[in-house]
Amino acid sequence: MADLTQSLRKAAEAIAGAKSLAISCHVSPDGDALGSALALAHAARGAGHEAVVSFGEPFRVPGTLQFLDTSPLVPPDLFPAAPECMVVFDAGSADRLGELAASAAAARVLVVVDHHKSTSGEFGDVLVVDPTAAASGQLTVALLDALGWEIDTVTAQCLMTAIVTDTGRFQYSATTGEVLRIAGRLVDAGVRPEVIGQAVYEAVPFGYLRVASLMLARATLEADLGLVWSWVEEADVAGSGAAWADLDGLIDDLRIAREAGVAALLKETSQGWKVSLRSRGAADVGAIAEANGGGGHHNAAGFTLVAEPAAVLDVIRKGLRG
Repeated sequence: MADLTQSLRKAAEAIAGAKSLAISCHVSPDGDALGSALALAHAARGAGHEAVVSFGEPFRVPGTLQFLDTSPLVPPDLFPAAPECMVVFDAGSADRLGELAASAAAARVLVVVDHHKSTSGEFGDVLVVDPTAAASGQLTVALLDALGWEIDTVTAQCLMTAIVTDTGRFQYSATTGEVLRIAGRLVDAGVRPEVIGQAVYEAVPFGYLRVASLMLARATLEADLGLVWSWVEEADVAGSGAAWADLDGLIDDLRIAREAGVAALLKETSQGWKVSLRSRGAADVGAIAEANGGGGHHNAAGFTLVAEPAAVLDVIRKGLRG
């Protein structure tokens, strides 16, 4: 905790000392990454600083997150090329930033805020990293407190979205009493939980149902490994009317099977098969992902592999067998 306190102090000094902030997160951002980035931007603007947010292509806010106040967002081509201070959320390496990696390399000071254990420390000048944190949003609250900046209703809504999404609506094991106390504080600041819940978990395009029906029809149980897996092809998505960004919830449809100690969803992309892994706790899917160039947590992780689906599944099976 002493190291984290010192890191927060250094990060706060770097951020407070900058007139303008360039804020980013990993490509194809989830609620934690984008919510944290937007929260810092809104708080910074409220404190009299200039702040913009962007992320690498594809530059598209997921439909489930479009309810957030995205006014600080700018497309990547308008992001500062050599920022005075750049703050990166939920990305432990430059390759996770897409084309904005060049801005990170040119930044006078680069602050990295992350809660993934795969963040090595080789990326960034000031690291606020705590793998025990439930979300980068939790660390963002601590950072704003270190800065002494106000968490108003708009900022709180972004922070709550970050925390809700990365704790699985407070269902994952990283949900501590401190996390719930932070959530209570954000509600007191004006957050409307029902707005987040409906937007993130109860609003998908009809095409989602088409893709989900195909994915679930292919679901396979390997009882000896406690593994349930399925896949989604690019053709499934192209004919559905939905976009990949609308389909993040598919892994949760797969993982609810009682027999699924681990769920694996393979998604066909032009870069290979993108694999989402979820564990009920006994298996460390984060270790499997890291061994294959990905990352994540003990219970939720992912990686991308250029191989035939059968070979991808063999990699997962090997990881589960140890």
